[in-house]
Amino acid sequence: MTMSEESKPSGPDLTEGVALTAFRDGKLLGHVGAEDVLLVQAGGEVFAIEPACSHYHGPLAEGLVVDDTIRCPWHHACFSLRSGEATRPPALSALAVWEVTRDQDRIIVQRKREAPKPTARSAPAPEKFVIVGGGAAGFAAAEMLRREGFAGAITMLSDDGAMPVDRPNLSKDYLAGNAPEDWLPLRGEDYYRDAGIDLRLNTNVSAIDAKTRSVTLGNGDRLPFDRLLLATGAEPVKLQIPGADQPHVHTLRSVADSRAIIKAAGSATRVLVIGASFIGLEVAASLRARKLEVHVVAPEERPMQRVLGPEMGDFVRALHEENGVNFHLGDTVERLDGTRATLKSGGVIEADLVVVGIGVKPRLALAEKAGLAADRGVSVSEYLETSIAGIFAAGDIARWPDPHSRQTIRVEHWVVAERQGQTAARNMLGRRERFDAVPFFWSQHYDVPINYVGHAESFDDIVIDGSIAGRDCLLKYRKAGRVLAVASIYRDLDSLKAELDMERRGL
Repeated sequence: MTMSEESKPSGPDLTEGVALTAFRDGKLLGHVGAEDVLLVQAGGEVFAIEPACSHYHGPLAEGLVVDDTIRCPWHHACFSLRSGEATRPPALSALAVWEVTRDQDRIIVQRKREAPKPTARSAPAPEKFVIVGGGAAGFAAAEMLRREGFAGAITMLSDDGAMPVDRPNLSKDYLAGNAPEDWLPLRGEDYYRDAGIDLRLNTNVSAIDAKTRSVTLGNGDRLPFDRLLLATGAEPVKLQIPGADQPHVHTLRSVADSRAIIKAAGSATRVLVIGASFIGLEVAASLRARKLEVHVVAPEERPMQRVLGPEMGDFVRALHEENGVNFHLGDTVERLDGTRATLKSGGVIEADLVVVGIGVKPRLALAEKAGLAADRGVSVSEYLETSIAGIFAAGDIARWPDPHSRQTIRVEHWVVAERQGQTAARNMLGRRERFDAVPFFWSQHYDVPINYVGHAESFDDIVIDGSIAGRDCLLKYRKAGRVLAVASIYRDLDSLKAELDMERRGL
C-alpha cells in the first residue's frame, strides 16, 4: 500500500450526504474533508464520531452500540456518542464528534462540535484530596476529579521515578521493541501542570493518621487531607532461593524494570523465565521478538490452566512452542549459581538473563498500619470506601463486593484499576456511585489476543464455542450452571456482548 492510498479518507463524502439505506448494522464509515468519521444509528438518532478508539486505535465500526454509547471491540473502552467523552477505561481521552443534519432520509455531516469544557463545581466540596499511588487507579482518579470539575487541591504521591504509564505495554509492545518509550506515559508533564495536579515522584508515604486526617511522608513532612485515596497497587513476589539476588535476575513491574530487562537483553543470548503467569509468558513472547533463546520453568502442568482451563492452557503452550519457547513444566528452579540454574528435576539451564514472574502481592502495609479493615486486600464497600469514612481504596489492593460473581473479590487487572479509580473519584466528591463494572483483562501472545470478562475463582465446566486451535473461539466458564466468565480469541463482538449480558444479569 502506498502512502497516498494509506492516507486517503474512508467511504463517502459525508458533506454531500448519504442515505440511511447505505448503513450496515447501523454504522457507516465516511469522511469530512481529510478526517474519517463514523456514523452510528442509535435509537431514532444518528451520531457522528471519530472512528478510532483513543486507547490503542481499535476500530469502533466493529464495536457494540449500547443506548447512546459505543464500546471498543479490542479492550472494551466506551464513548458517549453525544459528547465523545471516554466514559470507560482503558480509554481516557475524548473523541471528536460532528453535528448531524437530516434532509429527509439523507444524513449530512459538515461541522465538528467544540469539545465541552469541564464546569467547575459550585457545590461545596472538600478542598484537599490526596492520592497515594501513581498507577492506573491513582491516575484515573486524579484525571476524573478534574474532569468532574473539582477545583480543590489534588496531590498525587508516587514512589515510582516515572510518571504514570501504560503498564500493560511494559511486558508487551514496549518490551518487544515495537513501541517507543514516548508511548508509555498516560499523560505528558504539561498535563499535570495545566490540570493543577501536584504529582510528586520518588515520594514514600510512611503513615496515615486517620484521626488528624494527614499522611506522613518518608522525609517526615505531614500532608493534610479531606479525602484520601489509597491506590498503592501490588509488587512482584520475590523468588526465595539461593542466588535470586544477583544483578542478572529481574522482576517486571515498573518502567525502570522494563528498561533494565531491555538493556540486559541487548547482550544476553539465553533467557530463563521463572513462572508461566500472564506476565511471564508475555515477557517470553516479547523476548522471542528480540530473537533471544527463551526457557520457561513453572510448577504447573499447563500454563494458565487455573484461570483459562486445560484446553486454552494447551493452546497457549503450543503457541509459544511454535514461536520457539522451551517449556520445563512440572518443575521449579532450586538455586541460581551465577548463570547456572539448577532445577528440582536435576536439569540445568545456563541463562545470562533471568526474569521472575511468579505473581504479585498487594501492598497493604500502609493500610494495615492505619487500622483499615483488611482481608487479603483492603476491604471496601460497594462505593470503594474503606472502614474509615473519607478514605477510599482502588486498584490491586481493593477487595470489593462483586455483584456478578456474588463474591467479595480482589483482582489485578489494569482496566479494573482504572475503572475503580474513576468511581472512587466520583465518590470522593459525594456521588455514592456503586462500583459494579464487570472485570475485564486482555493478554497478548505474539499475534494472538486473549480477552477475558467476568471473574471465576473456580469453575465446574467450560463450554467451548468455535475452535481454540483455529484462533476463533468463545469459552464460557460455569459454576453450578451459571456463566461467571468468558474468554475469547478474535470474537471481539461476542466478548462485548458477554460483558453486557453480565452487566444486565448481575444487577
